[in-house]
Amino acid sequence: MAPREFNVLFLCTGNSARSIMAECAINRWGRGKFRGFSAGSHPRGAIHPRTLALLAELNYATAALRSKSWDEFARPDSPPLDFVFTVCDQAAGETCPVWPGQPITAHWGAADPAAFVGSEEATRRFFLRIYTELENRIKIFASLPVDSLDRFTLERRVREIGKAATRRE
Repeated sequence: MAPREFNVLFLCTGNSARSIMAECAINRWGRGKFRGFSAGSHPRGAIHPRTLALLAELNYATAALRSKSWDEFARPDSPPLDFVFTVCDQAAGETCPVWPGQPITAHWGAADPAAFVGSEEATRRFFLRIYTELENRIKIFASLPVDSLDRFTLERRVREIGKAATRRE
C-alpha cells in the first residue's frame, strides 16, 4: 500500500506571491508525502509577475498556477485538509472558513514581497529572500515524521517551525 499523502493549504490575503511560492515548494520538497494548495481570503485574481518569474527561474512549472479564493477549499467536495498554514499576518487574523478534515493550523508569517518597492534587481532579491524563508520552513516540515507523531506534538512542532524561522539577525 502506498503511503498516505497529506493535503496542505497555504493562505494569504491576495494569493499572488507567498502562498503560491509555498504551494510550489511543498509540492517539490514534500513530493509523495504532501500535496500543496494555496488560496487567499481576498484573492487578487492574478499571480504577481515577479512571483511567476522567480518560480520559472527556479525551474517550477507555472502554467497551472492561479490566484483563487479560500472558499474553494471549504466546500463539502473539497479535498480534506490535514494542515493549513497562514503566511501573512492579515490572513492569520481573519476568521477562516470551516475546513473539511479538521486540519492542524499554524502561522508561518513572512513579509509581503508584492508590497516591496525598489529597483528591479532589489525586488528580485526580496522575492527570492521570501521564497527561501518559506522553502526553509517547508524543508523542515517535510522532514517531520508526520505518521509517527501524535496530534499534540505535531501541532507544537509546526507552530515552532513558524516561530523559529521568523527570527532575523
